Amino acid sequence: MRTRVDDSLRSEAAHYALRFSCEHCAHWNVDAERCAEGFPNEEHRLVDLRRCDEIVFCKSFELCR
Repeated sequence: MRTRVDDSLRSEAAHYALRFSCEHCAHWNVDAERCAEGFPNEEHRLVDLRRCDEIVFCKSFELCR
């Protein structure tokens, strides 16, 4: 799901410490640096809300940390 990033989302993400990138997902394989479920992850990794105007949420994201 693609979501537009605006100042409101940036503020809420910082305030609530929202996590949504691969590195915070239970399906992330740290050693292989890839999704354990085999999903492509180029759009989901190391998201910096200060530098983007859109983020892509993975349908399989499951917070692990």
